[in-house]
Amino acid sequence: MFKRYLAAFLGSLTAIWVSIIVTGVLFFVFMMVFVVGVGAGSGSSADASILRINLSGVINDRVSVPSVSELMLEDAEKAQSLETIIAAIREAAKDKKIKGIYLDCSGADMGYALREELIGALQEFKKSGKWIEAYSDSYTQGDYYVACVADNISLNPVGAVDVRGLAAQIPFFKNALDKLGMEMQIVKVGTFKSAVEPFIMNEPSEASVLQTRVYLDSIWNNMSSYMADARSVSDATVNMWADSIISTAPAEWLSENKVVNKLEYRRQFEDRLCKLVDADEDDDLPAITPDEYMKTRMTGFDPVAGYKKSGKHIAVLYATGDIVDNGEGGIVGSTMVPEIIDLADDDDVAGVVLRVNSGGGSAFASEQIWEALQYLKSKDKPLYVSMADYAASGGYYISCGADRIYADPNTITGSIGIFGMIPNIHNLLSDKIGINVATVQTNANADFGNITNPLTPYQLNALQSSVDQGYDLFTRRVAAGRDIPLSRVLEIAEGRVWDGRTALRIGLVDELGSLQSAIDAMAKKTNLKNTDIATYPRLTLSPFEQLLLEGMTSGSPVADKVKALIPAPVAGLAPAEAAQCYTLLRSLTGSSPVQARMMPVTLR
Repeated sequence: MFKRYLAAFLGSLTAIWVSIIVTGVLFFVFMMVFVVGVGAGSGSSADASILRINLSGVINDRVSVPSVSELMLEDAEKAQSLETIIAAIREAAKDKKIKGIYLDCSGADMGYALREELIGALQEFKKSGKWIEAYSDSYTQGDYYVACVADNISLNPVGAVDVRGLAAQIPFFKNALDKLGMEMQIVKVGTFKSAVEPFIMNEPSEASVLQTRVYLDSIWNNMSSYMADARSVSDATVNMWADSIISTAPAEWLSENKVVNKLEYRRQFEDRLCKLVDADEDDDLPAITPDEYMKTRMTGFDPVAGYKKSGKHIAVLYATGDIVDNGEGGIVGSTMVPEIIDLADDDDVAGVVLRVNSGGGSAFASEQIWEALQYLKSKDKPLYVSMADYAASGGYYISCGADRIYADPNTITGSIGIFGMIPNIHNLLSDKIGINVATVQTNANADFGNITNPLTPYQLNALQSSVDQGYDLFTRRVAAGRDIPLSRVLEIAEGRVWDGRTALRIGLVDELGSLQSAIDAMAKKTNLKNTDIATYPRLTLSPFEQLLLEGMTSGSPVADKVKALIPAPVAGLAPAEAAQCYTLLRSLTGSSPVQARMMPVTLR
């Protein structure tokens, strides 16, 4: 009860500002919808002969809609859907009107496993005999990785290419928590279970550094080998590029050393594309975006809702984000479980491909989802898993019982471990805000889990016991699901994170492949076509959510202004820092006490 009161109290610090600016935000959204509607696309569907894939902004597995709170506290932007992009690529390969693909590489924010899936779809497209051309003013490493599939890589004559290898960026919050007067009380199982380290340390442990370096090396070897093959150079040459900071090299050097094929300005590049499709150079480029293109195709696919299919079909069920017990956003146990049960009881669903992109979360919710998937299997429906960027900790928990597991080489998985975490905000309340909480109880542990006071040694031992039980259950689920001895599971568990290629070698996955690979295998298993699919959960949008989805653009000045208006809840913190601390505090006080989660990592 107090936790709800605390959330309400802290939330009231921003409520007055929300009421003041909401009208302005709505006006901004409507204006952006108007601007996007007027400026969308560089060519109409009637005359388009080029599919233009804009690698910029956030690209998620599936369409996502920013919540109102995200709009207020964070930079809101329209995220593209990889599902839509790949659907458009496959349609374009069969469409006589589409002559080729223009990869407009402008800095996409997407994981390396998702990029690998995009590359796979583009490689299939090239089998149709059609061309792919890539252009950028300056290539990020991730975009260059994708661009290597193109027939030609074009670069602005004063542009750059960034190939540098991989680095893992791990945020640590201990100093911020100290400023808040907040302590994280933690118990865990697993030497490598480093998800708790950001809350109690200021730098990673030796075990965390070791496991991170191992999977980074494996992923980079996969990427560098692919780029070397694509550019007809040696692996050593690609690593020389990475070590030499070629982002500072003159464009002429990049051309001479096979990093790119052509140096040309965007105008010259697009004029050349016009010639490739016999279009007049004086006219607009006859190009169309994946969203616009799929709206013109009668395929049973909608850019928002995904694939739809009546009659017997394969269900592609997306499980994306943090695993939580209740609420909105991420993988919500209380809604995902009924969704799985409905699929199990639906006679039209022949099998399920579970698409997992999650670093985990609530151990309780993970177990409930695991059990629901076992119920689905009891209905004689095959269950395959396709792992995206992450299928780790709780993400692996919900995957391990599948009949077959597919992962990309760049997937991060494993992290089989459990930890318990309960915040202690006594100092925050008493020293920072000036609130003293008195407790009267009938029994010694009636206040167990109360975040306003530290846990007693007895309570910490009880929490450790719960975590130990959770770890025992998790490892037994893995042993049964993967049909390997428990002793072997314990050797590769301990919270250790693995890349997809290593996970295949040690038995955590069955095959390296994309979502399409899993769908193709399921189609063969169920005697259906690989086009007999439907996307779940069904995505329906309110009118306001539709406006958010279509109207939000990156770099919103409104979000920055809102952050600046938030009054600092802690003396001595700047408004922006206070907003970050508030968001962190809200997340920690609302999380499940027993977690199966990996450390948040950003690969650069």
